[in-house]
Amino acid sequence: MSEFSLNLTDEQLQIKDWIHEFAKDVMRPAAQEWDDREEFPWPIVQEAAKIGLYGIDFIMNAMSDKSGLTMPVAVEEIFWGDGGIGMAIMGSGLAAAGISGNGTPEQVIEWVPQCYGDANDVKLGAFCVSEPDAGSDVSSLRTRAVYDEAKDEWVINGTKAWITNGGIANVHVVVAAVDPALKGRGQASFVIPPGTKGLSQGQKYQKHGIKASHTSEVVLDEVRVPGRCLLGGKEKLDAKLARAREAGRTGEAQPAMKTFEATRPTVGAQALGIARGAYEIALDYAKERVAFGKPIIMNQSIAFKLANMATQIDAARLLIWRASWLARNGGFKNAEGSMSKYHASETAVRVTEDAIQILGGYGYTREYHVERMHRDAKIHTIFEGTSEIQQLVIARAISGLRVE
Repeated sequence: MSEFSLNLTDEQLQIKDWIHEFAKDVMRPAAQEWDDREEFPWPIVQEAAKIGLYGIDFIMNAMSDKSGLTMPVAVEEIFWGDGGIGMAIMGSGLAAAGISGNGTPEQVIEWVPQCYGDANDVKLGAFCVSEPDAGSDVSSLRTRAVYDEAKDEWVINGTKAWITNGGIANVHVVVAAVDPALKGRGQASFVIPPGTKGLSQGQKYQKHGIKASHTSEVVLDEVRVPGRCLLGGKEKLDAKLARAREAGRTGEAQPAMKTFEATRPTVGAQALGIARGAYEIALDYAKERVAFGKPIIMNQSIAFKLANMATQIDAARLLIWRASWLARNGGFKNAEGSMSKYHASETAVRVTEDAIQILGGYGYTREYHVERMHRDAKIHTIFEGTSEIQQLVIARAISGLRVE
């Protein structure tokens, strides 16, 4: 167990500065173009791959850090650059986390690198959980996986919704029901290898924010995958299902929930980066903008707003760092992961809105980044567990009761 410290190591500080330069020099200047185009920013992701920011080596280095802080530090800087391009760079990480959290060591070694490819041949991963009628309620998934024992294959049918990199990814990780009667306890995760027949992209969503990130439906029509594509293996799944049938439920986390729990502090770090970016723009503007003979920051109405923004941003970072450390050193004790994601996402929405207000008319135009940051921030209160779901998780943790 590593000792918790707020002092970053020299290596972590170097990573922070390295990513910040990429965010400042490459991401920020391109952000408006890719927001307008609403297309996946392949050239920017390829640049990230060339410098080693997008790739298996970087992800494994960040995930192996015993302090847990390398990942949130890196993600904050990426999303300081831009939320949409940041999601394009980080989107494959959810698939990698789904494989790492549910797969065997052999499956992790085989499939996680294929979610990224290399600098000369960039690949993408997609994690497919949500459905048109099952977002927050992941226990109600209709996508079904049926085992064909004669061929040792799983046959998967269903439609997934709101999938980052959906349809354009090389590797899709799909959560499906194998025993619908057990609801969330009867689910399993599957890797869908590149080029598998029956998997296709459905509608591509036109979104309010993070427009540079590709989001679409994924349609699975008689998709057949080998038995080895069941994450964790059939023996482990059969044992889990047997326990669930005997006891009515088990204490084991659902495959989707295991992934979301592990990534919540990272999602909080995404929101934090956006919030910090908007705050810094607003602070600089307030120092330079003169009204009634003095910089507007000299007015308490502006100065106090900025003081609140700075305080909430720092509080969000502390919650994220604590949760990230706990995730690597003993696990969450009291829904700390949900706390960090909930506070950071709500903070990002407030801070970006306040930034627009401070910039006034300029803040409402595309001349400054804050209007886009405001649009990019909002999704963090919705995806990977809405703010209301985070409150529910926290309420259950602090009460010890199943609050509905």
